[in-house]
Amino acid sequence: MAERPPAADVVAPLAAARRPFVRALWTWARNQPLGAVSASGVMLLIVMAVFAPQLAPFDPLEPHYDTMLAAPNAEYWFGTDQFGRDVLSRIIWGARTALYVGFTCAILGSTLGLVLGVASAYIGGWFDLVVQRIIDVFLAFPLIILALVAVAVFGTGTDKVIIAIALPFVPECARVVRSGALAIRELPYIDAARALGFSNLRIILRHMAPNCMAAYLIMLTSFLGQAILTEASLSYLGMGVQEPNAAWGLMLQGGAALYAESAVWVAVFPGLAITLAVFAFNLLGDALRDTLDPKLRSR
Repeated sequence: MAERPPAADVVAPLAAARRPFVRALWTWARNQPLGAVSASGVMLLIVMAVFAPQLAPFDPLEPHYDTMLAAPNAEYWFGTDQFGRDVLSRIIWGARTALYVGFTCAILGSTLGLVLGVASAYIGGWFDLVVQRIIDVFLAFPLIILALVAVAVFGTGTDKVIIAIALPFVPECARVVRSGALAIRELPYIDAARALGFSNLRIILRHMAPNCMAAYLIMLTSFLGQAILTEASLSYLGMGVQEPNAAWGLMLQGGAALYAESAVWVAVFPGLAITLAVFAFNLLGDALRDTLDPKLRSR
């Protein structure tokens, strides 16, 4: 039987392999301080959403009628709403709703946009012309208008809101990806793939789409903040996530107007949560753009 290597012989190579990654991460954080701070904020949001049952001091759906509209105190750090529900607990659980909608919308819209943009650039001709004119029509309208139209068609609810927000992301990502895919289409390895008889679908998915990942990741991170803000806007208008679910926009709907003077905490804390989350994702997207874009990186 072969002797087992000492534990030090196993741990040392692993530690050596981690050093370049840690060094690269530290260099990126030093060059992009706002990106590092925003990445820390995003990680905090993810931890808060994943461990919401453990972090929330109260049930976000349980009313306490004897403490309705209680001001922030030692027991209720962020106060209570008009039903006596703990605002802090609802903000923590609302992070789960915001990140679920944000990540799902961003990944769905960016992925469909990536495939559509690469296919439009590769196929060209009448297909590219028709696709780009349709994209022009969608880009002529603001995101919130397209989302409202989609909600009017599909209805309200979390899953339907995801579809309503993800669809407007597709043309925006497709337009950005197409600009890079047009240059990739002329590279020699694409001609070699055609000469070997590869199908158009294989060339698009296996050879062109992976080389557009930098633009894809940049659009993905920028869409996260937009999706969270759009979901909050739809919920505030009563066309997004419905009661009694915990959602930041829904919390603003219930307290922004009625208790603007008597219980400002009902609207202030959810508004701060939305603001900080959107800022974190937007700043992280800017940092990734500066890092992944070759033109910006060379400067």
